[in-house]
Amino acid sequence: MLDRNRQPQIAGPGYGHALSADLYYDGAQNYSPYGRDYAAQDEGFNPLRLLFYVIQYRWLIVMMAVAGLVAGVIVTMMQTPKYQATTQLEVLVPSAKVFQDIEVVSENSDVRAFLTAREKLKSRALAQRVVFQLGLAEKPDFLFPTPSFSIGNIFYRAFGISKSPSIQEKTPEEREGMAIKRVLDDLTVNLVTNTSLLSITFVDQKPKYASDVANQVAQSFIDQRLDQTSETSDLARQFIQEQVLQVKQKLQKSEEELVAYAKDAGITVTGDKSLIGSNIEALNTALATAIQERLDAGRMVDQVDKGRGASLGPVLESEGLQKLSEKLADLTSQYQQKLGILKPGFPEMQQLQSQIKELQRLYKNGVLAITDSLRLKFQEAQNKEADLKAKLTELEKQQIVFNDKNIKYTILKREVDSNRSQYDGLIAKLNEVGVSSELKTQSAAVVDFATRPLSPYSPRLSINLAIALALFMALSASIIYIVELLNNTFTNPEQIEKELGLAMLGILPLVDDRELIASIADQKSGLSEAYRSLRTSLQFSGAEGAPRSLLVTSSEPSEGKSTTSFKLGQDFAALGAKVLLVDGDLRKPNLHRLFGLDNAIGLSNLLTNTVRKEDLAGIFRATKYPNVTVLTSGTIPPNPADLLSSPKMALIITNLGKRFDLVIIDAPPVVGLSDAPILGRLAEGTLMVISTNQVTRKSAKTALKRLRAAGANVIGAAMSKFQVNKFDYNYAYKYMNSQYYEYGTNIPKIEGKVDGGAGQPAHAKSPAFRRLVRRLRSGVDGFVDRAKSSS
Repeated sequence: MLDRNRQPQIAGPGYGHALSADLYYDGAQNYSPYGRDYAAQDEGFNPLRLLFYVIQYRWLIVMMAVAGLVAGVIVTMMQTPKYQATTQLEVLVPSAKVFQDIEVVSENSDVRAFLTAREKLKSRALAQRVVFQLGLAEKPDFLFPTPSFSIGNIFYRAFGISKSPSIQEKTPEEREGMAIKRVLDDLTVNLVTNTSLLSITFVDQKPKYASDVANQVAQSFIDQRLDQTSETSDLARQFIQEQVLQVKQKLQKSEEELVAYAKDAGITVTGDKSLIGSNIEALNTALATAIQERLDAGRMVDQVDKGRGASLGPVLESEGLQKLSEKLADLTSQYQQKLGILKPGFPEMQQLQSQIKELQRLYKNGVLAITDSLRLKFQEAQNKEADLKAKLTELEKQQIVFNDKNIKYTILKREVDSNRSQYDGLIAKLNEVGVSSELKTQSAAVVDFATRPLSPYSPRLSINLAIALALFMALSASIIYIVELLNNTFTNPEQIEKELGLAMLGILPLVDDRELIASIADQKSGLSEAYRSLRTSLQFSGAEGAPRSLLVTSSEPSEGKSTTSFKLGQDFAALGAKVLLVDGDLRKPNLHRLFGLDNAIGLSNLLTNTVRKEDLAGIFRATKYPNVTVLTSGTIPPNPADLLSSPKMALIITNLGKRFDLVIIDAPPVVGLSDAPILGRLAEGTLMVISTNQVTRKSAKTALKRLRAAGANVIGAAMSKFQVNKFDYNYAYKYMNSQYYEYGTNIPKIEGKVDGGAGQPAHAKSPAFRRLVRRLRSGVDGFVDRAKSSS
């Protein structure tokens, strides 16, 4: 028997994680993978997944890349070579003007000047001038260029054969219009950043036209600006001359009126002032001086009246009085010195006294004379002041009368000044216009003339290849996305874990139908080893080992559930366990064919009590495989679901579980039938077989939902028909490759010998060659399978 207690609780060889008992044991000997919620995982953006898609669809990507490169070459061949020439033109902006020492600089005006120049360079008038200067309207190769993109360009570039329309078929006006349109369409003018330079670029199929047109556009722009400047100067000069004549006549008339009125009114003007006004100003000045003199003289007279005449400045400054004062002081000093010796009555003393008195009299007379002169001067100052005031009063009366007459005079004079100012300004403008028209200052200059290009700038093979490759890669990405969107089947085990939340117990490789029987029989084949790996995973799927009753089902038919049941029975029996295989598919049984048995009686007969007691033991048939017993489905009944849901079926499963170590039930598919959910409720564990690139995800989800709704204990899934020798899967699952399940199968051979290959080279069936053939074949088969599944 299969002793579950002896099973070591270690990680099994399941897919990608440890299959311990705690992972599936729920405390009541239920086999449920509640320990890991695969559906709740959200991987987010995974760059490695993109790499897997690239590897998976590598042939499509390679074909699309090759197609893109071919398309790029074809598109390049279909394009006509074009040459490009560039002329650089500097726009000369007028220097800043200065008004009253304030420099006015307008950056916006400069930018507008550059933009205006650019638009003028692209104008139709300038293009017409270029066409006329170069005679482009008479050149057929310019008027009728080769199509820029055409299939005929391939033959033209290969053989140089082309046919241009005749120039005689078009009128001169039509030819001129065509030439102008060509110039405007292929001309590009751009402002060089942070400079005053304009880049003039022309593109043409002929290198000569490319350089000639670019240079002529720049030159024609300069000539056009000069012509416009000269024309403007002539018009301005003519206009100013007319204005000068008109203002001159007005000036003469206003001067005549001013002179006539001054003569009639008796107004005399010297400079900018009248004669009366000048006299009043002079009298005011003289009056101020006289008043000041009168005040000064009055102060001195006042000092004289107070007896202080001897201390006045004129007295002290008089040289004669100073000498008399000095001599008087000397005599007085002698008198005082001799008075101590001689008496006053002494003759000498009397003589000194008489001299002193005489000097004192002379000094007083001198002071009196000076003070009398000051009084006289004061009187004269008073008289002069009075006369000036009287004269000023008279002139002020005359000024009042003059002011009344001067109002009209001022008006006439202002008109004369205005006309004279206009006349002088117009004369100056006329002189400036004449000088500027002679100078013809340029407003633009060519910095760099275009040279004839030596090689075409378009088409560029590298750019076309890059664009075509990018477009075709985008197309391939779209195709892959649509294919993946339409392909809702399972392509790798990760999808089963993520979409269904089931543990992956085993991965069964794809085997060709012609080799299936041989692979099952060969215990060293990759398929047999995969089933043994699945058996080991089932052994560790519960706390007590494998379930005593195991239901094997699938979502849809032909997913490999009968083969899985058949092979699992053999593998568990190889461990010494007594295994019973029950064909629970009462609609399309298949298990008896795998064992090579008849299906005369079986499960349906046991359920309907249509088997005799003596034949009851013959229902359970021994097989050629040790410890393997088979209970076939028996006669196909009309009501399989009723039989399977009967209490007798549950009793049979219970009793069989006591007689055998393991009961494996091969159930029908879940979708569309109720048999599998009924049997799933009776079995301890249910194994879902899901085929690669066959069953849809929605179908698998629906089947799993029905099984769980019926009470089935789904312990995991086995992925069948998995192409382990595909390069993309090998990369994702490194431990799985084309020889993972084939250890010990390759027997070393003598070098140079080939079995069954008489006359063939020694490398014809080498392992590397066989692997290459297998991968090529697998790649083609996988592509066909995906195409079928997507359709």
